[in-house]
Amino acid sequence: MFGKKKQVPQIDKDQLELIENAQKRIKQKKRLYAHFVVFLIGSLFLILLNLGLGFGKGVTLFETDWFVYAILAWLFLFLYHVFNVFITHKFMGKSWEQNQLDKLVAKQKERIEILKDKHIEDAPKKALPKPKNTNLTIIVAVGENDAIGKDNKLIWHLSDDLKHFKSLTNGHHIIMGRKTFESFPKPLPNRTHVVITRQANYQVPEGIIIVNSLEDAIDASKSDTQPFIIGGGEIYKQAMAIANKIELTRVHEDFEADTFFPKIDYSQWKEVNTILHKKDENHKYDFSFITYTRK
Repeated sequence: MFGKKKQVPQIDKDQLELIENAQKRIKQKKRLYAHFVVFLIGSLFLILLNLGLGFGKGVTLFETDWFVYAILAWLFLFLYHVFNVFITHKFMGKSWEQNQLDKLVAKQKERIEILKDKHIEDAPKKALPKPKNTNLTIIVAVGENDAIGKDNKLIWHLSDDLKHFKSLTNGHHIIMGRKTFESFPKPLPNRTHVVITRQANYQVPEGIIIVNSLEDAIDASKSDTQPFIIGGGEIYKQAMAIANKIELTRVHEDFEADTFFPKIDYSQWKEVNTILHKKDENHKYDFSFITYTRK
């Protein structure tokens, strides 16, 4: 007596869009085939009209019968139709438009991030409180011109300097910016990584501590009596005002770079230890391990 209500199949928005696009393409191709048939029949009709019935006989242009130009004009329209249906659709169709849109959005996001960074750098910096019960140490390797890196990479490879870095930071918290962290192939063993980033939902391996500022990074490292600041350039600038010690490797050569260490104010810092290493078969440059403490 009572029949079941007929189920209406549900089509999501993406499926409906695909169906509508397919129907549109079918109509385009049908019109193209019709154009081709009309072109063939029309061409034969023009030839028959001129040669068989004598219509327009003797009418020439540049010593060529008029109907030849009519057929060529028709052929041009047909080829233009083919171009619109196949070539334009392929290279400037929906997928091409989406690809161009994605590129523009990516560029816009990149510009926004640059503007954010510039705004933060230009904004007046509030004085960070000096950490209590912590010997906050900056560790860095710099050239004679204070160069520390280029394209987020080290400019030199000095095995003894890497060993020196490992021996000092082993077992400690190491504080760094996002780009410095991303320059590592993987997290450094036996060290607690504290990464400063403004990116929301930044994904890191388990055990990495994410914070939004140097102040938060120092607070996250308060269980360590000697956390180390390891870069990059902006983090070093902020840390110079509150650090207690600088462990600096001075590579005795000038280098081309895009990141530099801030100038050391010798009225605030005193050199307490220096060890010179001469270049050898494993080290391309002379370098010195220099320790500074705040006066």
